Amino acid sequence: MGVVLTGWYGAFAVAIVIIAIVVVFVSWILRLAARIATQASRVNANLEAIATSTAVIGDVPTVNSGLQDIAESCVTARQALEANLA
Repeated sequence: MGVVLTGWYGAFAVAIVIIAIVVVFVSWILRLAARIATQASRVNANLEAIATSTAVIGDVPTVNSGLQDIAESCVTARQALEANLA
């Protein structure tokens, strides 16, 4: 009476196939994660550049107020000149 090992060989073959599939999926996921990390780094660099180049937008109200003061001073000066010439 001999020992039948075909069932074990089949089980090992199925286990090896499943492990190989898992390894393929994990390596694929790790490659995708590396690509995402690279793209995230590029996005972060671009966002920092945008933040630097748009930082002056916060000064627009101050510049606008200064220009309004200059325009009002010009109107006052013109009215004074016209009054002196008349």
